Amino acid sequence: MIRWIVILLIIALVAAVFGFGGIASGAAEIAKVIFFIFIILFIISLVFRLFKK
Repeated sequence: MIRWIVILLIIALVAAVFGFGGIASGAAEIAKVIFFIFIILFIISLVFRLFKK
């Protein structure tokens, strides 16, 4: 999941450099959504790990 975030951020940066505003903002938004999903899943896995022991 982290790999997708990095790929989308690189696409957003390259698109921003070349002036493709729509593509850059779209890729950045998708990267943000995936990042927050990753954070939520990480916290859930930590909570489950604490209760499992």
